[in-house]
Amino acid sequence: MKRLLKRVSVATAVAGVSLLLLGAMAYASGARINSTRSIPVGIYWLSSDPVVKGAYVIFCPPQIGVFDEAKARGYIGAGFCPGEYGYMMKRVLAAKNDAVSITAEGVRVNGELLPLSAPIEADSAGRPLPRFQAERFTLSGSELLLMSDVSGISFDGRYFGPIDRSQIEGVIRPVFTW
Repeated sequence: MKRLLKRVSVATAVAGVSLLLLGAMAYASGARINSTRSIPVGIYWLSSDPVVKGAYVIFCPPQIGVFDEAKARGYIGAGFCPGEYGYMMKRVLAAKNDAVSITAEGVRVNGELLPLSAPIEADSAGRPLPRFQAERFTLSGSELLLMSDVSGISFDGRYFGPIDRSQIEGVIRPVFTW
């Protein structure tokens, strides 16, 4: 019986280490997993595609107060980005020269109201959400508006505003989503 338990323990350890190594190799090769509702949940692949409107991107949030608060409240996780923020994944919904308006009605890009973009006043715990302070602005060549187009409750550009292109780690392409 002891021999059987020892064999099972060794086999379990080998399987666990193998799984960890496989996961590390997949990550190093470009595999990324999204478990949030900001973009479709699933497996994505980091690509060398250019950052354009409509692309899904992975980015490190800038070290500013709104992201400190988001991390403290659990909207974003801890991770390896500066400020110990976790990576975020969003869709590029506005870019260079796009006119953006953020009001209580929602976010408009070049006059068109984006679906699911109306800001909510408070999170599920009743805490007031931040609001990006510029109601109307035009994006420069280095700015992107990153948002969800699949969730009305995502922590996105309507709360933190535009992100500089330098924060983008890369474009991600869906491999398998659900």
